[in-house]
Amino acid sequence: MVAIPTQSISKNKLKPSIRTAIEQLQSQLVQWRRGFHMWPELGFKEQRTSTTIAQKLSAWGIPHQTNIAQTGIVATIASSKSTAGPVLAIRADMDALPVQEENIVAYRSQIDGLMHACGHDGHTAIALGTAYYLWQHRDCFVGTVKIIFQPAEESPGGAKPMIEAGVLENPNVDAIIGLHLWNNLPLGAVGVRGGALMAASEKFHCLIQGRGGHGAMPEQTVDSILVAAHIVTALQTIVARNTSPIESAVVTVGMLHAGTAMNVIADTAKFAGTVRYFQPAIGEMIPKRMEQIIAGICQAHGASFEFDYQRIYPAVINNPEIADLVRSVAEAVVPTELGNVPDCQTMGGEDMSFFLNAVPGCYFFLGSANPAKDLAYPHHHPKFNFDETALGMGVEIFVRCVEQFCR
Repeated sequence: MVAIPTQSISKNKLKPSIRTAIEQLQSQLVQWRRGFHMWPELGFKEQRTSTTIAQKLSAWGIPHQTNIAQTGIVATIASSKSTAGPVLAIRADMDALPVQEENIVAYRSQIDGLMHACGHDGHTAIALGTAYYLWQHRDCFVGTVKIIFQPAEESPGGAKPMIEAGVLENPNVDAIIGLHLWNNLPLGAVGVRGGALMAASEKFHCLIQGRGGHGAMPEQTVDSILVAAHIVTALQTIVARNTSPIESAVVTVGMLHAGTAMNVIADTAKFAGTVRYFQPAIGEMIPKRMEQIIAGICQAHGASFEFDYQRIYPAVINNPEIADLVRSVAEAVVPTELGNVPDCQTMGGEDMSFFLNAVPGCYFFLGSANPAKDLAYPHHHPKFNFDETALGMGVEIFVRCVEQFCR
């Protein structure tokens, strides 16, 4: 289980400041979330999810576009007071994970091997609730709100193709916000900060070509496993000795495959992994240093190599002014004893970063863990679940951000 900060939810005597109309939506938010949870879909395959969203938007009369970047949807809500104002976008991801659910709940996944194990079902429900409320209260803001239901955040990434499809245009978006329900924080605590919130996410694959042979005659071979082992160990020196101790970076080898028999020296070895960092300069250094290390060790042992490095998601960098707006709203909505967590960061990656590179914005965490209800398993765990009280909090935060930004 994930470690939850010591401030106990049960000790919090402060009531979240959620307006009556959103409190009345809470049961509906739970129903929507559980419906999405029961029918999870992988990236770019969210047909049932997007159809359900489109049906609700149509029933409410909210203008929207479908089939953007395959399964994405954008709802556009214009103010009834004046459309001559700011344009704020709200982003929610919809996809699930290839995880077999172990929760024993009435709304457990009905699809074998698939599960909403990261909270995207909750993100979608919060965005739907926000759309419904804003449509009913179009006089509470000026300008326009665009609500983006995005596919494929987990893989292979739906933000970039949605941007390329023009979701930030017509009308042009001035700023964007989004949230992630977060079981690393207790219910209601908000992790928000200007600058880097989440790390860049990149991956690499390497093939070591040695010369195989008999395990009892190593002098006739170039042992690819031995070479790979030296490389895997040496790669850890990049973070230990090539980056500043006050900067953060991760180089993880998560897969290593080689060999067919105990008495055969393997001809080839393959390994793969991930790299995470916040600062662009570190991101430029790491792949160059990796290749130097791999080349040097291979040369020393008489092996050759193929190295492939791919950049996936940039770091999530929040605009300081939009982060301040979210922080002020969060402090008013959820006055928990823990309060805001300004130093909240994670080496996890998110393709919300593409939106934040295109327009100013803020991505933030909304605490959703409640150990007292056994709702504190970490993200991507087969028993992941969250306290659904966070759904109404999320809608209230989004609505207040709209009211503050679009005025």
